[in-house]
Amino acid sequence: MLDSDARTAWRLFNLNWLPIIAMGGLLAIGLPATGLSLEPVAYSITLAIAALLVGVACGHRIAKGELSDPKLVFSLGTIGQVILTCAIVGPLSYVAGKMNWPLQDEALLAIDRALGLDPEPLARFVNDHPWLADVLARGYGLIKWPLLGVPVVLTLTARYVRLQVFMLAMSLALAVTVAISALVPAIGTYYGLQLPAAHFPEINTAVYAGQLRDILALRDGSLHELHLFFLSGIVSFPSFHTASAVLYMWALWPVRGIGGIAAALNMLMIAATPAIGAHYLIDVAGGIALAATSIWVTNLCVERLGRTAPASAASARPPIWQPSLAE
Repeated sequence: MLDSDARTAWRLFNLNWLPIIAMGGLLAIGLPATGLSLEPVAYSITLAIAALLVGVACGHRIAKGELSDPKLVFSLGTIGQVILTCAIVGPLSYVAGKMNWPLQDEALLAIDRALGLDPEPLARFVNDHPWLADVLARGYGLIKWPLLGVPVVLTLTARYVRLQVFMLAMSLALAVTVAISALVPAIGTYYGLQLPAAHFPEINTAVYAGQLRDILALRDGSLHELHLFFLSGIVSFPSFHTASAVLYMWALWPVRGIGGIAAALNMLMIAATPAIGAHYLIDVAGGIALAATSIWVTNLCVERLGRTAPASAASARPPIWQPSLAE
């Protein structure tokens, strides 16, 4: 890692473990406290894959030292961190939901309506245009692929610092999302509107059905064991689909030939969030604000690292808080 940006990125990579460890600790405490448990096979396999990727990346870094390949270290290491983070946050959102604070669907719907953004006419419009409902359903499912694609693209284009800023911002956004969801639990717009999902037959309401099933099961105590690969997104406010779309757009924007495509696809995912994800429009606004704040806070961390960098490194390169290093 003779490149100075790679050295900075390595420091950020290590910093990224702090929110992951903190959320992992909360999960370890929260599961027994709430009477929930994890199905061990799928979870063990997932943790083993994450550990293997991180182990290869860190082992190569330790063995090769300054001669290590940053593309190998940051692609495998960050993908491992992404897998581990998702494996922790999914069950942690259920621990948060188990707190059983009063549902806030009525309040969120009232906010939407006060802003003149009633979700029912929007859902009716989508339902009346089946082609649009199909496009939005495909767009909503785009959340998964960039989780692996962003580390690959940014390492191949040598944007190591930007990748670590993205990873830290995503971890912070996830942690805040789970914390807020415990205090502002909600099921979704169709529940708030007191309309069955069948009222909009052209809209794919499978996501909403999973939310409804698991949130109610958590609240009545019938859900005890969490199966990692079958967890639903039970968080309404703020919308992490929206927050992740903003984070993906920010991460990939400087990459020529990819940034514009990523922006268009992630705008589609945001547009799909109210109808397909049954999110209130205030959820979408909250997700945008959360992502922007997470990026801002993370950039402050980069700036602080720049100010505390060794004088020898500082004399050999521009300060790391310059925007070019995150591109």
